[in-house]
Amino acid sequence: MKKIDWSGKSVWLIGASSGIGLALAKALHARGARVVVSARQLPLLQEFVSAHPKSTAHALDVNDLEQMHEVAQQIKTYQGLDMVVYCAGYYKAQRAHHFSVDEMRRHNAVNYLGAVNMLDAVLPVLQSQGHGHVSLISSVAGFRGLPNSLAYGPTKAALTHLAEVLYLDLKPQGIDVSVIHPGFVQTPLTAHNDFEMPAIITPEQAAKDILQGWNKGEFEIHFPKRFTRWLKLIRLLPDAWYFALIHKATKL
Repeated sequence: MKKIDWSGKSVWLIGASSGIGLALAKALHARGARVVVSARQLPLLQEFVSAHPKSTAHALDVNDLEQMHEVAQQIKTYQGLDMVVYCAGYYKAQRAHHFSVDEMRRHNAVNYLGAVNMLDAVLPVLQSQGHGHVSLISSVAGFRGLPNSLAYGPTKAALTHLAEVLYLDLKPQGIDVSVIHPGFVQTPLTAHNDFEMPAIITPEQAAKDILQGWNKGEFEIHFPKRFTRWLKLIRLLPDAWYFALIHKATKL
């Protein structure tokens, strides 16, 4: 495996106040990267900065396009930008018989449109320098329809599709693109689930798997493979078989 030398590389993690984003920030800092963390909760970001010298923090609402551009410009000016990781996410279980258009819009705003705002701010920077890496954290929930994922799943499917098209467009320009499909990870988002989550892992293990995927130059990084390989397999089933299997497995 060809290991990336993170020493001195500038990495901007958006949505890094907890969960996978925070674990990634810690792991990258330990490897010598110049880490920039962003999220809405500035006190949590400041805790990270206090414990990790030479890292920086910028409060950020991913739906504020002007603020996104301001932060991106500051990072470019003061330390350059080698990689941006979109870790921001929102999840609340929803089914059709409890439909909420407000929840649908909130999921779309954070999980998808926030990433679009990020791209608007960073693509000119990466394209002008001719190198860099965009990494989007999606989810296995975007593979195919799942119960309780009426609002969440479609936004993650959109994020994966977005990453695929970005790869086609940006790879010839020397800009890497990757998409990350975690299974269940112990984060504030999954803490609200009231069902057994198979093969659940810690954010630290998730960060380790992501770093391994980046080192290998993988476009798609999915984990834990003992769980995600099954999901990748069953999504190939004919519709009738797939729906019957999901109903039987979830009892929903």
